[in-house]
Amino acid sequence: MDHGWFESGHHRAGAEQILSQIYSILLLEDEPLILMDLEYAAQDRGCRVFPATSCEEALALLGGQSGVDTAILDVSLGAGENCIPVANELKARGIPFVLHSGDLDRHEERVRNLDAPLIAKPAPSDKVIAAAIALFAGGGQGDKALAAE
Repeated sequence: MDHGWFESGHHRAGAEQILSQIYSILLLEDEPLILMDLEYAAQDRGCRVFPATSCEEALALLGGQSGVDTAILDVSLGAGENCIPVANELKARGIPFVLHSGDLDRHEERVRNLDAPLIAKPAPSDKVIAAAIALFAGGGQGDKALAAE
């Protein structure tokens, strides 16, 4: 049975490689239930997960890990904190990341200037993880807005 583009040689091989590779993913999210859901979705994909609830935790994880492939960053964290310090560190290391936020109208200019793909909350966690993996596998930051549908 022909399944279109997925069954064609090049695309099938590329998709199989993406699905079979083990990725390391940094998750920065201050909401425990969202973090847990993202963590489970990443583990279901076979990812090594580095969860953090603050910039301090995320930066400490990055300092101790040279093998983070991609990241998902909640933009607005507790106590007025945002993801900018972690995003800047990821950019400096050449690690692609997606922004995951429900506060689309309240982001300040510095966050908009991160020039990173954005997935609006709520979004299915498996789709958010897939977008971060695709971003890494595609080799860069890519489009600023990603649909997690």
